Amino acid sequence: MAAREDVNGSGDQKTVNGGPSLELGYTARDQAFPRSVYSDAEGKVHVDLNPRELVAALASGVGDLWVDVDSTNRHQHAVLEKIFHFHPLAIEDTLNPASRVKQEEYDGYLFAIVRGVRFQDETDDPYDITTFNQYFFLGKNYLVTVHAEPSPSIIEVAQRLERTPDLLLRHPSRIMHAIMDAQVDAYFPILDQIDEFVDGLEERVFASFEEGALRDIFAVKRLVLGLRRHLTPQRDVFNVFANRPMNLLPPETQVYFRDVYDHVLRINDSLDTYRELLSSTLDSYLSQISNRLGKITLSLSVVATMSIPFVVISGMWGMNFEHIPLSGVHNGFWWMLALQLGLGLALVLGLRKWRLM
Repeated sequence: MAAREDVNGSGDQKTVNGGPSLELGYTARDQAFPRSVYSDAEGKVHVDLNPRELVAALASGVGDLWVDVDSTNRHQHAVLEKIFHFHPLAIEDTLNPASRVKQEEYDGYLFAIVRGVRFQDETDDPYDITTFNQYFFLGKNYLVTVHAEPSPSIIEVAQRLERTPDLLLRHPSRIMHAIMDAQVDAYFPILDQIDEFVDGLEERVFASFEEGALRDIFAVKRLVLGLRRHLTPQRDVFNVFANRPMNLLPPETQVYFRDVYDHVLRINDSLDTYRELLSSTLDSYLSQISNRLGKITLSLSVVATMSIPFVVISGMWGMNFEHIPLSGVHNGFWWMLALQLGLGLALVLGLRKWRLM
């Protein structure tokens, strides 16, 4: 943002008309009042409203307002109760990172929770993801977004708003759609990485039989199941936004939410496909391991079978008696060795003929 408002309203508010940079971005943690951008009834865009101006904008009921709140800043978070007077249960949800994805209608506003995903930073696991909740309060002429950490989707939409400020003039629900759409689109780079892994999986498993493939299969399968678990409840939320008539969502905005809902369905179908492929590949990998163990066991069985005559005959003729049959035969040792080899070979051939080996 180009200017910061003093909590008491003493700062100079910046007014933009016609598209200069708004510099709307993530709310700074040291800022006592949330960032905001407001398009009044005349189409002028105001940035960083102070408390008095924010109350006046809400009371007027005209124009379009977007307020971005950092929930880790107690001064900013207090705005939800003291200025907007949201329901205590909805405010409580914004402080709980484990709040489930949902949408609820209150008197005069809509409350929604959408979960975003991104790859975990500073981890040895390339398939480790982290999730975060994004909270939305949509009123007649305002949108309030709440988050506990930097939101890539909000930053992306803010940069888009800098280029095309008229997005704010269409309706606050269009900004909510743009943010949610960006959060859903964040799934696609993850799907691309999964797709790349699956493409190279056949060669790793069937051609080179890499031992590390099993570990990676489990890691990617865990990633797919995690993404599906996070995405499934959002499918219901976007279905409501796309198809259920709602007072706070204009029909022209619901058309855009149908596109988001279509993306969610496509991502969900892709995750189902990847899950089935990984499961079948895992079964094939384990079958190969079983086959290799079977071959090793067969080789050991052949060796054990051939050693039986050696053990039996050498045990009998190795007993400590004075008179043992054939003990005086010339070249008796070689005859016994030939007998042992012959019996061992006959056992192996016989067992194979009878398909016992």
